Order: sequence, then structure tokens, then C-alpha cells
Amino acid sequence: MSLANDPLIFGIYPGGGAGSDDGIAAGPPEDPARVEEALTALAGKSAPFIVRAYERFSDAGSPSPWPRQMPENYAQYIRDGRLLDLVVMFQSKSGDVAGFLDFVRSLIAQHGPLLYTIQVTEEANFTNGPDCIDGPWPRVLEALVEGVKAAKYEALRLGLTGLRVGFNSTPTFGPSSKFWSEIGSLGGRAFVESLDYVGLDFFPDVFRPAPDLRAAVLGVIETMRSVWLPTAGIPNSVPIHVAENGWPTSTTRSCEQQCAALETIIRTLAKVRTQFNLARYTLFSLRDSESFASETAENIFYHFGLMQSDYAPKPAFETYRRLIAELQELSGSATP
Repeated sequence: MSLANDPLIFGIYPGGGAGSDDGIAAGPPEDPARVEEALTALAGKSAPFIVRAYERFSDAGSPSPWPRQMPENYAQYIRDGRLLDLVVMFQSKSGDVAGFLDFVRSLIAQHGPLLYTIQVTEEANFTNGPDCIDGPWPRVLEALVEGVKAAKYEALRLGLTGLRVGFNSTPTFGPSSKFWSEIGSLGGRAFVESLDYVGLDFFPDVFRPAPDLRAAVLGVIETMRSVWLPTAGIPNSVPIHVAENGWPTSTTRSCEQQCAALETIIRTLAKVRTQFNLARYTLFSLRDSESFASETAENIFYHFGLMQSDYAPKPAFETYRRLIAELQELSGSATP
């Protein structure tokens, strides 16, 4: 699969709530009118522009403590050339894989042609993470593998030939790298043949310093393509999507540093998109969870936004808008 003449597709998570070590970092409710205005400004002439959203599946008698939808009523933003990147999360205490598969099918039927991608589970590899992601929940790998197969079958059954089905992972070094052999063994050929992409959530220079940010970005992407994906039997023809990436501000992390980090990361990815079959970049996130509370001032999970929690833009908002316009123009008009 050649990407030589294809542009990098861009998108964003338009909410404020963010996963953290303690659950969900939340702040003021979203203002749909301000979100709409910001999405229009960022996307410009880029089409499609991808809007990332999350739906949680949990047991009716033991629901997840976290919001079912993030952002709330996300479908209202899917218009004017925007398409939906929908993450279907598995947070069933009973390990109800069959119920999860029905949930996946129902969301595909509900959103149909609005969907660009359906991501089955969220960070299922991160088994030691907080319970706001899927890794710690029972039978999550089975939910991932069976969910991908069910989603692909349902998309084809409904004639949604443009819908891309996949899953995601955080970087998996050391013992956590066994995730790839486990899903490869569990899924087999039918699983791999159902995949249209694999997503990567990664945040270089955020949770540990990266003195050479460009090298850090290249190291993760190259390892994913040459080591992790082949371990699961996933060929080079399956694109990588950067599903979540960002760089937060704080009292010790300036807005100027945020601009420089995003510039380096995005330009690096755009330069190697053909080499590593990299198809999409989605930024996390549009606005901070909470910009002004003193008790969260040093907690970076509250400050990933391109905007403050009151929708005042940080300088990085213009950085991202400019990069989208420039990189789309360099490679021609995007096609879904």
C-alpha cells in the first residue's frame, strides 16, 4: 500500500475530560458552540477532519464509574467534512464479551456513514493502568480480538466499505511487549485480515524526558512497525494511526514549549508517513480539563489542551491549525 501521494489525515479529541492516574481529570462542561467554532477553525479546508470520541461498555448492574460518552453527544460535531473516530471501550466487571460485541454492532449501525474509524477497546495492553482505560478489565484481550472481527463483519454487512476497523496500544517495551504475541495467538488469521489499521497512543517527552524529541518519535514508530506489529502477524500493509498524541502545559511547561513540541512531533511524523505507512494523526486534546484551579496546577493530565478550559486559545492552537493547512496543501487534497 503506497502513501506517496496521500496526505496525512488530521483530527482531534474535542473534549476536556482526560484519563489520568487517578481516573478521569474533569473540569467545566463542554460548550458545544465553542467546540464547533474551534473545530471549524482547525479543519480549514481539510476533509476529512477526524473527531475522536469514546463510548464505554459496562455491565448494567455494575456500571463503570466514568462517563459513558466523552465528549457528551459527540455526534453533533460530525458535519462539514468531519468524520468520526469512535473508540468503543470495554469495562465489564463480569467480562461480558458477547454483550460488548452487540454494543459494537449497535454503534456501527447507529453512526454508519459518519464513521471514519471504529477502534475496538482503549489501551488494552496497559494492564497495570487505571480502570478508566480497558487494560485492567477481565477478558479484555478477547474483547479486542472478537470485537475487531465482529466490527469488520458488521461494516461489510451494512455496506460501509469506507469504515476502517482497528485497535490501539501504548508503547510496549519490556514485559508488556507480550501483548502482541498474545493477541496474535488469540486472533489468528481472521483477526489480522479484519484489521484496517492499528492505533498508537504515545506522548514522548511527557511522562519521561526526551532530550532528542525527534529521535524519540522515530524510535517508537520504527519499533512498532518493525517489532511489535510483526510479532502479532500484522503486515506492513496495515497502516499505523497515531490515535492520541499531545504535550501538556503547566507552571513548569510553557506554552512556547508546547508549540515547539507539537511542531517537531507532527513534522517528523509527516516526513516518515510513507516509510512507515502512517496514515493519521489525532491530537489530544482540544482544551484543558481545568486550567485555573490551584489544586490541579501541577497535574499535567488537566493541561493537555490547545485551549484553556474556558476556550481561550493557547498559542499551540494556531500552531496546529497552521500545520494542518500547510501539510495538507503540500500533499494535495485529502480523500477519505
